[in-house]
Amino acid sequence: MKKDSEPQNPKKYKDPSREDRLKAALKANMAKRKAQAKARVTTSEQDKEEN
Repeated sequence: MKKDSEPQNPKKYKDPSREDRLKAALKANMAKRKAQAKARVTTSEQDKEEN
């Protein structure tokens, strides 16, 4: 059962500047995660070489 406070039609228009900010944030986050994964791999390789 729907509440009266819920909008009948969700907002279909998306703010382009918001989309740009979200894309930029996602790109930065993915770059950060990629760098972290690369650092983990090089650390594990160094650990193997020491043993």
